Amino acid sequence: MSSPTPDALLGPADIRELAAALGVRPTKQRGQNFVIDANTVRRIVRTAEVRPDDVVVEIGPGLGSLTLALLEVADRVTAVEIDDVLAAALPATIGARMPARADRFALVHSDAMHVTELPGPPPTALVANLPYNVAVPVLLHMLDTFPSIERTLVMVQSEVADRLAAAPGSKVYGVPSVKANWYAEVKRAGAIGRKVFWPAPNVDSGLVSLVRRAEPIKTTASKAQVFAAVDAAFAQRRKTLRAALAGWAGSAAAAEAALVAAGVSPQARGESLTVEEFARIAEHKDAAVTEHEESGK
Repeated sequence: MSSPTPDALLGPADIRELAAALGVRPTKQRGQNFVIDANTVRRIVRTAEVRPDDVVVEIGPGLGSLTLALLEVADRVTAVEIDDVLAAALPATIGARMPARADRFALVHSDAMHVTELPGPPPTALVANLPYNVAVPVLLHMLDTFPSIERTLVMVQSEVADRLAAAPGSKVYGVPSVKANWYAEVKRAGAIGRKVFWPAPNVDSGLVSLVRRAEPIKTTASKAQVFAAVDAAFAQRRKTLRAALAGWAGSAAAAEAALVAAGVSPQARGESLTVEEFARIAEHKDAAVTEHEESGK
């Protein structure tokens, strides 16, 4: 692997110069906050445990701060960028600052939510500074679409990081927590201050590590069926599961039957359940509905 030049990464002056040349102003609409600190992007790459044989996919590379740091270490990097101007400029930035690694870089000019395939070998890692406003749906879409992604490290709004990594029983445990756990073991992996961004956001950021489960959750229910139960439980999170799942199951009695069959108290609330428990509830839904209908005849 060719060694990059010492000044290959982007600093504050480089970022502002690039942005000015492109006429780029970060927009709130797309949740753009560019990292301007080389030490921070190198820390992200270290925390992500990126290896020399990794094929990394990055979402929202912006001007290329993290992209360059990833290219220093990984075998290949594919960046997905929705912004027309940023997408057009990034290959030139890579070519100018890290020419020896430019052939290891690929750009996909698209909305990450619509990406279903990537060029080159399957990605083994996802590392990204995710736009705050779409972080959770983009993360879940990528984990679902690319099962080859073994390790993920994302930088998100601190509050979102707390939700993703929350354990059952926590006040911030909810739909993102459960769905992320369907795919991976999730944990907080650090905090990022506001001063390393331009423009500086008015919220702190956090790093979240997701390591894909070695074995999928054992269940006869489909992911869609499990997620439907999760959505229903948290749509009315203050209610007991017997009440919250009534619409999903067809009636409160059918919901109670599914819960009892799954070994879950009908008086429990969604925030106390693991993803495995939601999977068991989903497994028993149809049988509970059938049993309830037959008993009512």
